[in-house]
Amino acid sequence: MTEATLQPATPSAAMIRTLGLVATVCGVLIVTAYEGTLDAVNANKKLALERAVFKVIPGAAKVDEYFATPAGIQPAATGTPEGGVKFYAAYDQAGTLKGIAAEGAGKGYADTVRILYAYDPARQVVTGFGVVAMRETPGIGDKIYTDPAFLKNFEALDVKLSADLKSLANAVKVVKHGSKQNAWEIDAIAGATVTSKAVGRGINDSAQKLLPLLVPNLEKLNAAPQSRVSAFPPIAKGGEGGFEAAPTPSSTQNPPQPPFTKGGSDLASPRQEASS
Repeated sequence: MTEATLQPATPSAAMIRTLGLVATVCGVLIVTAYEGTLDAVNANKKLALERAVFKVIPGAAKVDEYFATPAGIQPAATGTPEGGVKFYAAYDQAGTLKGIAAEGAGKGYADTVRILYAYDPARQVVTGFGVVAMRETPGIGDKIYTDPAFLKNFEALDVKLSADLKSLANAVKVVKHGSKQNAWEIDAIAGATVTSKAVGRGINDSAQKLLPLLVPNLEKLNAAPQSRVSAFPPIAKGGEGGFEAAPTPSSTQNPPQPPFTKGGSDLASPRQEASS
């Protein structure tokens, strides 16, 4: 019988060097791909944001990004200041300020509900909102932008500041369906109170941070900015429903496609949220 030939063992040091080389090459490829697509991804996000602002502020043609800070208002292009709160100033073709848009977020039934709401500085009210992203129960949670009675809450939702301009005079509050009595209250959707509260909480938390910094400096926004006119025409009606978000590699869920009347999905049972 022929004696089996033994294969020499691979040295551990050689294996470690090989694995290290493979890991390095993979890392370089990942970083290169990320850096190579970063500008395109950011441009895509900015375009989607502009379209979202046009959705909630009808008649807007130009959008500029700003930060509201304790020291005043500064353009986002100059950097992110410490303690700054981002918002978007929307102007018409003539350069007249049409309104302010800002993002808000609140914990929903399945995940965080992210919204973009419109603020009218002249009346100090929220005049509409759209869904940026959510994963609520289809047919229940998505009623926040299909239910006419719920949307009526945002025709003139009171977000006036207190006399000292340090907070809202009355916190935005979601109340039981059919019990709304004040202009700062939101009448919840029966069977979808968790998602309704997420919208109210998102607006309240955002407005409490933004408006005390923004309102004392509104006159600085009245001059037309040197922003470009969007390639997309203004949408005729805003504040009702979700709006399309540009796809990104990290996106786990996209809001609805035009005409922006459907959206949001969730694996949770409709019965579960209805009972919450």
